[in-house]
Amino acid sequence: MNLIKYDRHARRRMKERGVTEEEAGIAINEPEYMEPSIKGRKNAYKFINGRFLRVTFKEEYDHILVITVTVRKKPFKGEIYENRIQ
Repeated sequence: MNLIKYDRHARRRMKERGVTEEEAGIAINEPEYMEPSIKGRKNAYKFINGRFLRVTFKEEYDHILVITVTVRKKPFKGEIYENRIQ
């Protein structure tokens, strides 16, 4: 498991959205779904604590840098969670 660092934007969004570093780390290390994003980044999706998280991050040489964290009450993409909901 790599060291996870958070840029200023990610920390601000996490605070606004009530997401802990532990939750973001779980999403990265144990995602339900992962997809490539722009600029060499990745999106990790995880249903945790009754909400859906999307953690956007970039793998650096010696750590993972979290760019932003987004939260929704409904899934980001239906096909990702269609088997796990209801």
